[in-house]
Amino acid sequence: MTKVEAIIRPGKLDDVKNALDELGVKGLTVVNVQGAGKQRGRTQFYRGQEYVVNLLDKTKIETVVSDDMVEPVIQAITKAAFTGEIGDGKIFLSKVDDVIRIRTGERGEAAI
Repeated sequence: MTKVEAIIRPGKLDDVKNALDELGVKGLTVVNVQGAGKQRGRTQFYRGQEYVVNLLDKTKIETVVSDDMVEPVIQAITKAAFTGEIGDGKIFLSKVDDVIRIRTGERGEAAI
């Protein structure tokens, strides 16, 4: 099993959710976060004053999928979140040793 964490633009959340839903991925955790990548924020103007926004609003999506679903999930997220501009986001993958469903006690892929 693999945990897939994607940091994307907030405006792309619905597109990514729909793409994952088409693959049959049901369990998602979505968190609004702030962060900065290589671009280190951006300069904005407010009432004629220039100021630097160091942390940008992003959305973090987490899901755990079976190993055979990892590549299709990566492709779906990449396609749905793509704008071609700096700040489209990143995908992180981590191995998951075990999953336990609290309600039933199921373990492993049955608990996903």
